[in-house]
Amino acid sequence: MRILIIGAGQVGYSIAESLSEAHQIVVMDINPDRVSELTYSLDVLAICGDGNDLNNLEEVGLVDMIIACTNDDEKNLIACESSKLIGETFTVARVKNSTLFESWSRSIGAFGVDFMACSDRLTAETIVNIAGIPAALDADSFAGGKVQMAEFEVTEDSALVNQTVSEADQFASLTFAAIIMEDQIVIPSGSTKIPIGSRLVVIGTPESVQKFSSVIKPTTNKTENIAILGGSNISAEIASIFSTRGMKPTLMTADRDLSIKLAEKLPNTVVMCHDVTDIEFLKSENIIQADLVVIHLDSDEETLLVSLLVKQLGASRVASIINSGDYVSLFENVGIDVAVNPREVTAEALIHFTHNVNTKRVAILDSNRVEILEIEIDSNSKLSGRNVKAITADMPASVVIGAIVRDGQVLAPRGDTMIQYQDNIVILVDVSVLDNILKQL
Repeated sequence: MRILIIGAGQVGYSIAESLSEAHQIVVMDINPDRVSELTYSLDVLAICGDGNDLNNLEEVGLVDMIIACTNDDEKNLIACESSKLIGETFTVARVKNSTLFESWSRSIGAFGVDFMACSDRLTAETIVNIAGIPAALDADSFAGGKVQMAEFEVTEDSALVNQTVSEADQFASLTFAAIIMEDQIVIPSGSTKIPIGSRLVVIGTPESVQKFSSVIKPTTNKTENIAILGGSNISAEIASIFSTRGMKPTLMTADRDLSIKLAEKLPNTVVMCHDVTDIEFLKSENIIQADLVVIHLDSDEETLLVSLLVKQLGASRVASIINSGDYVSLFENVGIDVAVNPREVTAEALIHFTHNVNTKRVAILDSNRVEILEIEIDSNSKLSGRNVKAITADMPASVVIGAIVRDGQVLAPRGDTMIQYQDNIVILVDVSVLDNILKQL
C-alpha cells in the first residue's frame, strides 16, 4: 500500500515508524528540519511541501491512502478534501476539536474525510477506560466493549508473585496473553512463573478482567470519585464522559474566565477556580481522597510536579496526560500510576486502517513493542475452519489468540476451539512478527 502522511510531528512520525516496513510511505511536512530527520531515521520518502497545496499533492502521485495529521485541524480537512480532487483516495484526518468530530459523525464522509480521529475524545476515552479497572496501567476495549484488554504491574505485595500462570488462572473467560519485562516479552504457558516487577497483559470479558483486577490488588476501591486538575479541552472531555456515566467529577483550574465557561458547559461537574498547587486547599476539598486524580496542565513539567505533589500527599491513583511521548516512561518510573500521551493514542487509532481490511481495532502497548488486534474472519481468511491449536502451531510463538466473539458471545479460546466465518478474534502480536502475521490473516 502506498500511503501519504501529511505532517511529520509526533503523530506522523509514530505512524510512519509503525508502517515503514510493510508499506511504501511518503511523508510531507512544511518544516525542512523534520523532513531531514525523517530521511535519516526511517525508510520513507520524506518531502518538503504543503499538504494544502494541490500542486504538491499532484507531485506525490497516486496513493492508496492519505493520513492528514498536522497540528492544525483545518489544514487536515483541506488536505483530505483536496486529495479527493485528484483521485478516489481513502482519507484519514486527525482533529483536536470535538465539535468538528461531532459534525463529521453526523455525516460520515463530510469534509472529504472517510475516517476522522479526534485526539481530545480518544484521550478522554482512554482515561475513562483505565479508570474503570482500578489497578490497571493500561486498558482498551474491543468488539463493541464485549472484550477488554488490561495491563497490570506485578508488585511485591501482589497475590500473584511467583505463582505459575496455571495457579493464577482461575477465570473461565480470561487469557493470560503476555508478561512484559524490560528486556523481553514472554508469551506464557501454564508453567510460566509470574515475576515481581513484570507487567501482565490479560484479555477477556469485562467481568473477568474486573475480577482479576481485584485479585492482583485486593485493596483497590471501585473508581467513583474523580478529581481533574487543569481546564484543558481534554479535561473537559473527561469530565463530560464521566458525567454521562452517572458520576459527578470535580474539575479545578486557576483560570477564572475558563472556570466560568466550563461550569456552564459541564452542569454535572463541580468546577472550582483555584491554584492546583495549593496543598491545604487540595486537602480541605478532599481532592487527595479521590479514587482517581487526573492531571493535565499547560506544560509537561508542571504536570509532573503537580502529579508528584498529589501522589506524595497520599492520592491512591494518579493519571497524568503528557504532551510529549518521550516523557511517558519518566512519569511511570517516578511512580505516577498512569501516563497517557494524546499523540500516541491518536496514532494508535489511525494505524489500524493500514494493517488489513478486516482489522477493526488496534491497541499498542509498551512503546510499540506489542500490538493487540481485533480481526473479523471473512470467507477468505486462512484461519476459518481451523482450531486454535492448529492455527497457533503455524504461527510464531509470540502470538496469542486472546478472545473469540461469536454471535455476540465471548468464547475463551482453547486448543480445540474452531474459528468460524464472521467470528471476531482478539490477538496479541509481538511487532517483530506483525507483518508476517498480517499476511496469514
